[in-house]
Amino acid sequence: MDQSTRQRIDDLVKQHGIVLFMKGDANFPMCGFSGRAIQILKASGVEPGAITTVNVLEDEAVRQGIKDYSSWPTIPQLYVKGEFIGGSDIMMEMYESGELQPLVTGASA
Repeated sequence: MDQSTRQRIDDLVKQHGIVLFMKGDANFPMCGFSGRAIQILKASGVEPGAITTVNVLEDEAVRQGIKDYSSWPTIPQLYVKGEFIGGSDIMMEMYESGELQPLVTGASA
């Protein structure tokens, strides 16, 4: 990954409370896992407008770069307050255990 792509990703992750790198956007997810990630965030009480989404299908450098940035091979990827949380499976586990809701509450403010 080149330095400018790393910097763009770093800026996105650090400048927004909740960032979801996904296929599509919050209104039109373009894969089941991305759609599930949005639904989990909504179920956790996050307003859709409070989620910064990055459509990796629109930028091949970011699509590959985010995998290197997080050392995580799949998309979607959730970041809260600059910290990598995980993909939709981890989000679901955290939601079911009650760990996700307090993490995202306040991050969207």
